[in-house]
Amino acid sequence: MASSDPERREDEDAAAAAEDEDTGAQVAPIVKLEEVAVTTGEEDEDAILDLKAKLYRFDKDGNQWKERGAGSVKLLKHKESGKVRLVMRQSKTLKICANHLVLPTMSVQEHAGNDKSCVWHATDFADGELKDELFCIRFASVENCKSFMEKVQEVAESQQKKEENKDASAAAGLLEKLSVEEKETEDKAEEEKPVAAKEEKETESEQGKTDAEKKVEEPSSST
Repeated sequence: MASSDPERREDEDAAAAAEDEDTGAQVAPIVKLEEVAVTTGEEDEDAILDLKAKLYRFDKDGNQWKERGAGSVKLLKHKESGKVRLVMRQSKTLKICANHLVLPTMSVQEHAGNDKSCVWHATDFADGELKDELFCIRFASVENCKSFMEKVQEVAESQQKKEENKDASAAAGLLEKLSVEEKETEDKAEEEKPVAAKEEKETESEQGKTDAEKKVEEPSSST
């Protein structure tokens, strides 16, 4: 009985080796799946910040913080307009937790008592309608929290300068338009001067002619 065990083991090893042996045969898939293009809405934007974090929203009715989800928070800069928005999606479901523009008025502050968290106000569009929200975001490290705060501050300041340049350009355009209108008015006035002088000269000529006619008529009337 004991002598048959090694033989059985050899037969089992041979059978296993036969199963593992590559025969070179190719099996075609039963169902052919076509590749589907997936759009995220971020194709025209460049990510200038991408960090893992957990997001909270302050519930005014319950007077407490409520978790929105954990995932990647991004700052996306549009390739044409240069506008920057903050977008955060949940890591598993990819559901949007936050979606709003970084405006010049936006200010991020460290959350009291936690140097890994910060808070800010924003008009958010994550739920498909604009809502004024108070957000709190928590990072895994103090460094990531500082990087987020510094980048948001930098973007807000750059947007402020862009608005100021835009206002300055608009003001310059308005001044240029006014100066052009003033010049046109002056040119029109210059054009009207010769006409007025001509009319005045013609009036004087007619007046002189009338006086001469009167002088001619006076002797005849006296006769």
